[in-house]
Amino acid sequence: MKKLFLTALLLLGAFALVACNRGGDIIPIGGENGDGVIRIGATAMPHMQVLEYILPKLTEQGFNVELVTFDSFHTPNPALVDGDIDINYFQHRPFLNNFNNANEENLLPVFGVHFEPFRLYAGRLNALENLPNGATIAIPDDPTNEARALNLLESIGLITLHDAQRQTATIETGIAENPHNINFMPVIAASLPSILPDVDFAIINGNFALQGGVTHLGIDGAAELPGSPQADNFTNFVVVRYGTDDHPIIAALIDILASQEVRSFIERTYHGAVVPMQIRP
Repeated sequence: MKKLFLTALLLLGAFALVACNRGGDIIPIGGENGDGVIRIGATAMPHMQVLEYILPKLTEQGFNVELVTFDSFHTPNPALVDGDIDINYFQHRPFLNNFNNANEENLLPVFGVHFEPFRLYAGRLNALENLPNGATIAIPDDPTNEARALNLLESIGLITLHDAQRQTATIETGIAENPHNINFMPVIAASLPSILPDVDFAIINGNFALQGGVTHLGIDGAAELPGSPQADNFTNFVVVRYGTDDHPIIAALIDILASQEVRSFIERTYHGAVVPMQIRP
């Protein structure tokens, strides 16, 4: 019986070790025994446009790259974890931190490319003067961007947030004072441009404004500014699986994205709706 018990313990220990090793395996860039194609995933605008601009430079350096477009914020990180793609580019660090914490993952930001300022855009109203009681303002409905939108409204004096909840503010718990009795409408971020005719104002980030055909730069003085803490905090990063950041394509990507050529491309293409940042974490 003792021998059987010891044998069983050894087998269980060996199984646990194998399971642990499997769980800790790093999927290499290009795939394990795969086709050697390096897949970079991104949302459409401006991320995919930037990648399409630099793709010839990666090809010239001998990298076999395939670009994969995602139409949702919710899919590029799981795809990166599962090895369906090798690199993604669509998110700021608070969004990445939320994903890592919620899923016990360790995806790694390697280079900050650009910042998409939040701006207050006119809908049924075209000025903040004499804001009517009960005006409706649409804001993004995901947690990090909801807090970000509320902070922008506080910065222009429309509401006051609780100090302790400023970074995690929500409509339900974060607002200390709402003197105009603003009616907040949480909306999927990509849909905000399409509902502008139905609300008084909407807070939209630069890429979705461009994607939705909103060409003006919003209400004067009601925007996050380059050089502000928000610009650094909400810069969009290239992200990889932990342990793969030493692959040669990462150094090549960083060198290209950090170039003056790419900075100039972003500036002339997006006219302030997207701002080049070029941050190494």
